[in-house]
Amino acid sequence: MKINSYNIWTIGCQMNEADSNKLASALDQLGLTKKENAEEADLVVLNSCVVRQSAEDKVSHRVSISQEFKKDRPDQMLVLMGCMVGPQSENLRKRFPAVDMFVRPQDFDPLLRQISETNDLDLEGCISNYAQSDPGISCHVPIIKGCDFMCSFCIIPYRRGRQVSRTIEDIVSEVSILVHRGVKEITLLGQTVDAYGHDLDENVDLSDLLSHVNEVEGLERIRFLTSHPSFMSEKIVKAIRELPKVCEHINLPIQAGSDVVLERMRRPYTNDHYRRLVDDIRNIVPDVTISTDIIVGFPGESDEDFQDTMKIVEDMQFSKVHSAEYSNRPGTIASRQLKDDIPIQVKRERRKMVDALQQTIQDTNNRKSIGGHHAVLIEGRRKQQWYGRNRNDKLVYTGTNTENLRNSIVEIKIEDSSPWSLTGSVTKTNLG
Repeated sequence: MKINSYNIWTIGCQMNEADSNKLASALDQLGLTKKENAEEADLVVLNSCVVRQSAEDKVSHRVSISQEFKKDRPDQMLVLMGCMVGPQSENLRKRFPAVDMFVRPQDFDPLLRQISETNDLDLEGCISNYAQSDPGISCHVPIIKGCDFMCSFCIIPYRRGRQVSRTIEDIVSEVSILVHRGVKEITLLGQTVDAYGHDLDENVDLSDLLSHVNEVEGLERIRFLTSHPSFMSEKIVKAIRELPKVCEHINLPIQAGSDVVLERMRRPYTNDHYRRLVDDIRNIVPDVTISTDIIVGFPGESDEDFQDTMKIVEDMQFSKVHSAEYSNRPGTIASRQLKDDIPIQVKRERRKMVDALQQTIQDTNNRKSIGGHHAVLIEGRRKQQWYGRNRNDKLVYTGTNTENLRNSIVEIKIEDSSPWSLTGSVTKTNLG
């Protein structure tokens, strides 16, 4: 039976979203039709995440639901893709017997070949590129997959493998295609995005890639994430300052403020090193905003260790903090060597404390924007207001203009703020 339609369900990070978009592009080129309801599709793909237990639980629940649907449609092809799928899938086959195929992250080829054989198609002749078929105004472009760091809490290296960078030519080609399809802003993605190029034969790094992407005609803005403190070089920071399309925002995870906890996490820097790095970045790019990731309740985290984390959040005045409670991931170094000894309630309270402190910081910092004028790329409309982001990755709303502003860059005078967004009136349109 031919496979004529598909549905993709995705959970997890921006890399997972980008993977799903690339797979969808390939399926579109093979002639399949996208279905909004999984029950109606001939092919159902579940793109999984296991970075937290809560995410894995959601995936397991979704697979169970899909297996029930499959009872009424035994000819439906069910595929589990993404970070839940490791090198060995025997255990997954036992857990999910109705799943027809298990696909590792970004390894679409076995699935695409099976569809091509089933539908009697020439795979190479059908697929010209994997660029997203119907992108919005902003799009993610993976530039390096995998990770060479073995942070003790992280399962990603075991699922996505070692660092592998794409060539500059390949990336620029994809960006050019996306711009031709209407994209004005791209975000370059990697688990350790600032390690880009270190595995290539050419002597190139992220700053070189940014310079090439900056030359793509029609592209307005460039972002990148997620960075690692060990690879955030002065050369990259100066590229942010000097290249007009590169936005002044860096996501730079610290994960914990305590040197003791950082060592247990196998993060190769100290509190002091991170502080000095942030100072250097802000000296080179004065108007930069910096966001970070923090894990609370890591094994052995004492009250004193946690206060070190609270202290660095207070001192660094981050634009955003993505906080999470430590979740034991079987197979990681922490799972094998450390006892998950922090009670769930303590983890929860510590996360609430981080979030409350950061909310106060964001409220104070956002109030400073009132009266200023910001260039905002409008992404859409929500609750009768247009919304978009400025170059510093701050969410901005405007409801004073009734004309269609979607996909345009406008100047907005900020008149009000909250910890999570800015609000104002349009003063100029068509800046891009």
